[in-house]
Amino acid sequence: MDDLQEQFDDATYAFSQGDYDAAAKGFEDILLLDDNHFDARMSYSMALCRLGNLERAIEEGHKVEVMRPDDQMVHTNLSLYYVKIGNKDAAEHHGLQSKIASWKQPANDSSSDINDQSELQMNKPKVESFKLPGKFPDMPWRKSRNDDKEVGDKNG
Repeated sequence: MDDLQEQFDDATYAFSQGDYDAAAKGFEDILLLDDNHFDARMSYSMALCRLGNLERAIEEGHKVEVMRPDDQMVHTNLSLYYVKIGNKDAAEHHGLQSKIASWKQPANDSSSDINDQSELQMNKPKVESFKLPGKFPDMPWRKSRNDDKEVGDKNG
């Protein structure tokens, strides 16, 4: 398996240097040895895209989709390929599938706790502080009942 990894690294290096012919050949050689090598098939489809062989890139992209139907990058690549050939409907379909797949994938943040859902809580309004008066002001327009009785007793 180390030999396959070395071949994959060489093909990836060729891809990173813009030598897409060598990269495609390297990924294709890996796939002849291991037909289910996900990364090689995914990279092979992208190398084919860069070479302008979009129909073949789409074909390889769909093979990768069968291997991992919920992989975000698979659908992102397929969407890109369909955009390049002008198939808007298929591009939008795979764009949506990519978005849905991103929701299914676990968060990369290792410190996130499933029980800590503070991000999911609704934003609470900021509480404004204010001071209640200690004593309500006198209301001179209201007469006290006790005042009325005293006045009545004096006149009575």
